[in-house]
Amino acid sequence: MDREVRVRFAPSPTGALHIGGVRTALYNYLFAKKLNGKMILRIEDTDQNRFVPGAEEYIKESLEWMGIIADESPYVGGEYGPYRQSERKAMYAEYAQKLIDEGNAYYAFDTSEELDAMRERLKAARVDTPQYNAITRMQMKNSLTLSEEEVKEKLDAGEPYVIRLKVPRKEEVRLNDMVRGWVMVHSSAIDDKVLMKSDGMPTYHLANVVDDHLMKITHVIRGEEWLPSAPLHVLLYKFLGWEDTMPQFAHLPLLLKPDGNGKLSKRDGDKLGFPVFPIQGAFPGKDGETETFHGFREDGYLPDALLNFLAFLGWNPGTEQEIFSLQELIDAFTVERIGKSGTKFDIEKAKWYNQQYIKVKPAAELSTYLIKDLEANGIEVDRQKAERVCEAMRERVVFPSDFWKDGKFFFSMPDSYDETVVRKKWTEDAVSVLEAYKEAVLRSDKLNSETAKGILNNILDEKGVKIGQVMQAVRLAITGKGGGPDLMEIIEILGNEEVADRITRAINTLPVKQVN
Repeated sequence: MDREVRVRFAPSPTGALHIGGVRTALYNYLFAKKLNGKMILRIEDTDQNRFVPGAEEYIKESLEWMGIIADESPYVGGEYGPYRQSERKAMYAEYAQKLIDEGNAYYAFDTSEELDAMRERLKAARVDTPQYNAITRMQMKNSLTLSEEEVKEKLDAGEPYVIRLKVPRKEEVRLNDMVRGWVMVHSSAIDDKVLMKSDGMPTYHLANVVDDHLMKITHVIRGEEWLPSAPLHVLLYKFLGWEDTMPQFAHLPLLLKPDGNGKLSKRDGDKLGFPVFPIQGAFPGKDGETETFHGFREDGYLPDALLNFLAFLGWNPGTEQEIFSLQELIDAFTVERIGKSGTKFDIEKAKWYNQQYIKVKPAAELSTYLIKDLEANGIEVDRQKAERVCEAMRERVVFPSDFWKDGKFFFSMPDSYDETVVRKKWTEDAVSVLEAYKEAVLRSDKLNSETAKGILNNILDEKGVKIGQVMQAVRLAITGKGGGPDLMEIIEILGNEEVADRITRAINTLPVKQVN
């Protein structure tokens, strides 16, 4: 292609941005960056009835959090703005008029009652899909059935009308989709869609095609749900004389529920117990009540881990590699590796990705999450200790909140002890070893993970006790738990006196298992 690659992500501000929309934005971004092109963010707000205040800001914040930054948008501007369709309203009428003048569109004056009556007639005639099309339009009130004088009279009188596309009656519409190959639809299956509404605003179909042309979009990468509209858009490009510069289409596979039965919807998150939105939000529901929903960000997912996860929902690199930085995704991404069939949304895989990213994050970065949780719980800690705790725990953590949730024992003595471990492992031998260990730890002037381990082994040898008999009891006394990070690292972080105090408290608190 000799033109600069230009793609667009064009969400409507009608509510929260679904995670499937984020994947669409990501694929557009990766494609553009791979080919040294540009990604445009365009807000498609022509449907004023569905417009939701705050939704555009939500979209902007979501994409910024994910690191998907457009080259042109309402916020950074660009050569082909404005980038909100509501601010481009004046230009659409020109193209609608061109379609009318050249016989490819027409005025329709039908009332909602007349449209309902038409549908009922077709249903009574056992028509499966009642449509306003090449056949039924000749029985309706429009500029194809009215005289020029009648049409002028209605227009002059300000009678409400819409402008509809005049779909050819017998024509095969074809497009070569980059994901699905050739798609062919007979024009008899396409209805005469409304292009301009009675309020003077364009519908998605007209505005979408006009904007893509004027913004010099070269590739339209969007969800599979838009595939039925693609033949209509091909007709619009043809009728407007833009066939030679029509963008290439790529329709992405659906995101499916975890069991594969149906599309992952906006309401599935609450039902299935995981987020389906990038960030938290609250918007009016259908009944007018405010609906609040949680997001991946608030649930503790890292944006780069979520990007990596989303990239693999429909695409694969053709190798065994699963962990990709954003730049690596850009370098590896090709549309040819996008599958046609729907992809199951595996939340456990998302958690796995989050865990892998936490494992390699710098402890200094991870500590900011822990310090925030500590402050929220009224605990002051120096950053160095927070970093050491994160380093010790990172292998077991799935979410940043786990550092505090599972690591509280680093900052306060246990207030309870694992009853199962107490019952099975808190024996006279264990208490004897712990008493000796406490004294030895207090005497040590250089306590670290190595010396802590050496001290314990020496005591075990002296007493003739195997490590498996008492190790859980030692951990229990110090952390209150039966498992966790490397115990010797924990001891090093806590220090001599704290470890000794905890052992003393456990010995004074817990009943010793009696051996019969």
